[in-house]
Amino acid sequence: MQNTTQNETPATVDDIVRRRKKKQRIQFGFYLFLLALIVWSIKATVIDDTDWDRIGSLADIGKSISHFIGIDFPLIPSLLGPAIETFMIACIGTLLGFVICIPAIWFGALNVTPLKSVTYPIARAAMTISRSIHEIVWALIFVSAVGLGAFAGILAIAVRSLGFIAKMSAEAVENIDPKPVEAIRAVGGNNLQVMLYGILPQVLPVILGIVIFEWEINIRRSAVLGLVGAGGLGLVFFRQMHTFNYPGVTTVIIAIFGLVLIGEVASHYSRKALI
Repeated sequence: MQNTTQNETPATVDDIVRRRKKKQRIQFGFYLFLLALIVWSIKATVIDDTDWDRIGSLADIGKSISHFIGIDFPLIPSLLGPAIETFMIACIGTLLGFVICIPAIWFGALNVTPLKSVTYPIARAAMTISRSIHEIVWALIFVSAVGLGAFAGILAIAVRSLGFIAKMSAEAVENIDPKPVEAIRAVGGNNLQVMLYGILPQVLPVILGIVIFEWEINIRRSAVLGLVGAGGLGLVFFRQMHTFNYPGVTTVIIAIFGLVLIGEVASHYSRKALI
């Protein structure tokens, strides 16, 4: 028996070494393929698809960038209104998006959806469509539907928020602790009582944190929706670019940066208060 064990040990070690080398070769081949894919992508999308003659030399690039150096101080007072409009588009759009997310969260959570074969796929499809289409495209759709202005931006933000808020919130509902739900059902609680006292207390802080985080992102989104006529700072940015007022463009960018920074600070402390 001892001889048999001693004879089998080297073979086992050899098998382990062989499998390890095979795994290393597979990993090396995968990384080599990935590197080749990256190199091909850079060549196809950057090197071959760029008009290098139009770009010119480094001096020409520096001269073009230098046009944006400077601030248009007379423009600053006129940015207050669009900045407030941008902020309100983000706030109202996020709130409206959260409202339309409520049925999507209910239908999209596998453990609470009423008809798994019907409501669950519909809710998940709505989440996917919302995330798949860019907010600029949503804004173009709503601008053509309701006209220029902030209302189109609010609708675009609301529909775009559906994908993230509903998906993350539905997953939070699916990951709840089932024990409180089972306890409420054991004492005769109905579905509404289960939702109010068994599920909602577990997921409410998480959902509020998700909504606040989405609101922070929507401030940045709403700042560029004006490029397609949805109001706010994006519209001012478009006008400055259209009139070749490059210092004005820089001024608007700084205003957008400041607005996004305010949103990040408010979002950080708001989510921290929920913990």
